[in-house]
Amino acid sequence: MEKALNNSGPAAAKPGHRAKRAEPGRRGAKDALEWLMHTIFLLCGIVAVGFVLVISVYLIISGVPAMKEIGLTDFLLGQTWAPTASDPSYGILPFILTSIYGTAGAVLIGVPIGLMTAIYLAKVANPRMAAVIHTAVELLAGIPSVVYGFFGMLIIVPAIRSMFPGQTIGDSLLAVILILAIMVLPTIVSVSETSLRAVPVSYREASLALGTTPVKTIFKVTVPAAKSGILAGVILGVGRAIGETMAVIMVAGNVVQMPSILGTVRLMTTGIVIEMSYSSGLHRQALFAIGLVLFVFIMIVNIAFTYISRKGVQMERD
Repeated sequence: MEKALNNSGPAAAKPGHRAKRAEPGRRGAKDALEWLMHTIFLLCGIVAVGFVLVISVYLIISGVPAMKEIGLTDFLLGQTWAPTASDPSYGILPFILTSIYGTAGAVLIGVPIGLMTAIYLAKVANPRMAAVIHTAVELLAGIPSVVYGFFGMLIIVPAIRSMFPGQTIGDSLLAVILILAIMVLPTIVSVSETSLRAVPVSYREASLALGTTPVKTIFKVTVPAAKSGILAGVILGVGRAIGETMAVIMVAGNVVQMPSILGTVRLMTTGIVIEMSYSSGLHRQALFAIGLVLFVFIMIVNIAFTYISRKGVQMERD
């Protein structure tokens, strides 16, 4: 009996010893996997930042020499763009103002419509109606820019021409604003709806328990709680509007002049695309400088919206 116990003791202990020996190996494999994934995440972040730095450096190297040769004031505030004339001029103020007016108009029209649509989908609509509208919004997001341009040429431009006979040919800043307002809707609706759905239900329940009406709860409680996400949607919409090219080319008229609501115009993006194919020398460098101005403008918009968002959060905390 004792021999049997003595023989069985070491044999019974062997599995435990094996498990203990196996633990360091498993831990080492897990640590290696964690290190590998951490490295992959870090590399992806570095690549994303690297793309921004490369684009920024390239635009600066390509555009700054033209600004120096032309003169910063003449370049930004000049009202005449005639790069192929015998006495060339490189003033881009009409491009800048047209881009600002077009983007601002699209945001003024698109943001209220997009926000109201997002509120309806997130807080008011029944599931069937929400599914139908979701499908329509997704289709809008998937339509190519050139299709928007055809729609503008065939529907919006003739409509403007018939509404203001003798005052415009239809290709105008107004057509640009309307087509851009339609194009920013999917981005604003999707991001705003996601932000509104992320607001805790307890906020709404507490407001209703205090006797507030559902509509007032939406605008006084839910929307302020989701304003950071809504601002993010607006920023993305502004980026889409100011960077759009193909659809704008087809409805703007593409004449370089100071902007008027019913007059033909040319934006910064369309100016680069139209003239890049035949430009050379200083003319080509000036187009890169326009791209640099556009890049800086987008950065200023992003920084401004981020500051406003953070300022609002700080005021709520205080």
